[in-house]
Amino acid sequence: MNRRLLLAGAAALPLAAIRPTEGRTQSGISDGVVKIGVLDDMSGVFADQQGMGDVVSARLAIEDFGGRVNGMPIELVHGDLQNRPDVGMAIARRWYDQERVDAIFGLGNSAVALAVQNLSRERRKIDVVVAAGTTDLTGPGCSPYGVHWTYDNYALSRGTVGAVMQGGGRRWFFITSDYAFGHSLEANATAAIRALGGQVVGGARVPLGETDYSSHLVRAAGSGANVVGIAAAGTDFINIVKQMGEFGLMRRGIQPAALLCLLTNVKAIGLETAQGMVFTEAYYWDQNDATRAYAERFARIHGRPPTMFQASMWGAVTHYLKAVQAAGTDATEPVMAKMREMPINDFMTNNGTIRADGRVIRDMYLMRAKRPGQNRGEWDLLEVVQTIPGNEAFRPLNEGGCPLVR
Repeated sequence: MNRRLLLAGAAALPLAAIRPTEGRTQSGISDGVVKIGVLDDMSGVFADQQGMGDVVSARLAIEDFGGRVNGMPIELVHGDLQNRPDVGMAIARRWYDQERVDAIFGLGNSAVALAVQNLSRERRKIDVVVAAGTTDLTGPGCSPYGVHWTYDNYALSRGTVGAVMQGGGRRWFFITSDYAFGHSLEANATAAIRALGGQVVGGARVPLGETDYSSHLVRAAGSGANVVGIAAAGTDFINIVKQMGEFGLMRRGIQPAALLCLLTNVKAIGLETAQGMVFTEAYYWDQNDATRAYAERFARIHGRPPTMFQASMWGAVTHYLKAVQAAGTDATEPVMAKMREMPINDFMTNNGTIRADGRVIRDMYLMRAKRPGQNRGEWDLLEVVQTIPGNEAFRPLNEGGCPLVR
């Protein structure tokens, strides 16, 4: 009787309810599917440089992988973190606990990225931060399952501060987004300025999404600074640079220091105002044949070349899928071991590696915005000034305070 009841109960279960065991037994893939989530700013100040462009690259990576790994399908979901830790955490919890997402990518807000990385550590899930910059992700907040993929605020600050100070910019006033990303970017830039003998003469903390920076720019102009260090990103960064032009700060010899600038930002500002501005990036679409080939594919779908975040999403998802294939499972520990073991080689990365603290070591590039008339087309906006080797671009491993390193 008991055996008949058990058989009848099993027959009544939907296929999805019994698939987890079958999937793990037959293919090493839990639930019979590898499920990836892209969690980014889809509607706020960073949407232009992350957003659906990141989703496009994730889909292209899955398509290029053949749509399956170890014989099982790859599924992609995406969500809008709205630049709010509570919203980002709610989505991540649902994905992990109810929708059985295996790994989360993107996390393009530092406060959200730190919170989700902590949750991922608790759930023993992989998170790959593509677009957030805080160095705490590989410092006190590091995780055995966390990867900081594209860049960080240390690399951005070192390259840009060095170039600006070499050009005579030695007295700095900061305008800083008042959350984890801005604080980290200002702190890293300040350390670089002082190490090179420069001076920070003032600063202002501003809320995310601020639109009127006039009072802060008046303070900057009266501070004796000859550089405004912009520790802000996305639309905020664009508005600050545009208003510096409108208030005539550049004409008075006060230059903007673009501590995080992307291709779409330069397009929005315009070369008339942005010309000559230097900043650090991990990718530019017109660097070589491989970067141009990917940009062309991406633009056919998204209408323009990718930013460094959008381009590097392809590599992040591809590397994860290669690790799943090599491990023969989507279980977190074996996949992370393979991700750390395998070199990263794609159209924007040559022999990249993942350190013990989760930091991806890759070359970075010092970029300069072209002058009006120097560009050959709508998106021909930048030139590569210098390659910064990965072992010089990023914070030394023993200086971050990651518990995994100790």
